[in-house]
Amino acid sequence: MQTSEVLDVFREAGAILEGHFILTSGLRSPVFLQKARVFMHADKTERLCKALAGRIRAAVPGRIDYVVGPAVGGLIPAYETSRHLGVPAIWVEREGGTFRLRRFEIEPGARVVIVEDIVTTGLSIRETVDCMRALGAEVVAAACIIDRSAGKVDVGVPLVALAEYAVPAYPADALPAELAAIPPVKPGSRNL
Repeated sequence: MQTSEVLDVFREAGAILEGHFILTSGLRSPVFLQKARVFMHADKTERLCKALAGRIRAAVPGRIDYVVGPAVGGLIPAYETSRHLGVPAIWVEREGGTFRLRRFEIEPGARVVIVEDIVTTGLSIRETVDCMRALGAEVVAAACIIDRSAGKVDVGVPLVALAEYAVPAYPADALPAELAAIPPVKPGSRNL
């Protein structure tokens, strides 16, 4: 699946929004990828995650024991991708502001792939990597549906992206005038 095909799926679902958005990372952008509008359609989600599973298989040698999704955004793509990889899906969730594996146990040495929805700065993946390593897991890769950094972000492990889509993002104190003129909205889930 090519980047243009991934973006077509997002367009079909009405998931590419324009305006002034406060991203989960805190950065501001004129474009927001509302993946919930894609994930509400099982057929679209399956198509994307099946393709992502194929990319992961091609990039990761050896076995994968678990797919780990950072809550909230990574839950659906982690689950659906794990289904195509034939391995269990588990997730980390914030407890006191830090990702924890609250509902599951994982064996030391387990080989895991972290699956996220959209990556901008990679913070959620890096925090998930830290959590998994603290539990003794071997994080063999991370993967995402769309990498908004277009390959520039460093998540601390190899990153497999189904699509790279460079979208401008700015610190709040360095907005272009046309973006600053629009009231911002924050549609993400980081602080839920």
